[in-house]
Amino acid sequence: MRARPPLRFVLAITVLAAFTIWITWRAKALEMKTSIEGTASRMMSKPAPDFTLDSWQGPAISLAGYRGKTVVASFWASWCGPCRMEMPVLTKFYQQMHRADSDFEFLAISIDTSKGDAEGAARGMKIPFPVLFDPESRTAGSYQVDAIPTLFVIDKSGKVIFAHTGFTMGLDFLLAQELQIKNYLPGGGKP
Repeated sequence: MRARPPLRFVLAITVLAAFTIWITWRAKALEMKTSIEGTASRMMSKPAPDFTLDSWQGPAISLAGYRGKTVVASFWASWCGPCRMEMPVLTKFYQQMHRADSDFEFLAISIDTSKGDAEGAARGMKIPFPVLFDPESRTAGSYQVDAIPTLFVIDKSGKVIFAHTGFTMGLDFLLAQELQIKNYLPGGGKP
């Protein structure tokens, strides 16, 4: 005759199962939210709210410091699965296309509440562009970010010309189009 498992073990398994069901439901709800047009699109054709945020790599960075350049701003977090899929695409595109004299810049704006979590993820993903911290989501709020990843393209005059919520295959092609990079070839840059 087999011994019954202790009550604590059964209780622990039950709690773990309930948590797994809840986290799966929550992830699916966030996924569905990103598949529907987000509020980020309300920012289209409007002036991008200015911000000054601390940077992982050095001094604080202000959006106003990039006037005259097109800015790609991606709101993300270390714990976000779709963000961890998007960031390597952004990194590869940036490494292939960005030069010292480029007329565009990328900014990764982390909404992590822990600077250490964001730094660890940025270091692990080898993000080559500035990583900024928005731990209280004030900047995210001013951009009406309600799900992540959310990406904005801000033109040289400071107006939002593109907004997208969620990870999308082919994001690099969308960016090439928005940045007016002709004949973009993934993996090889320009022909």
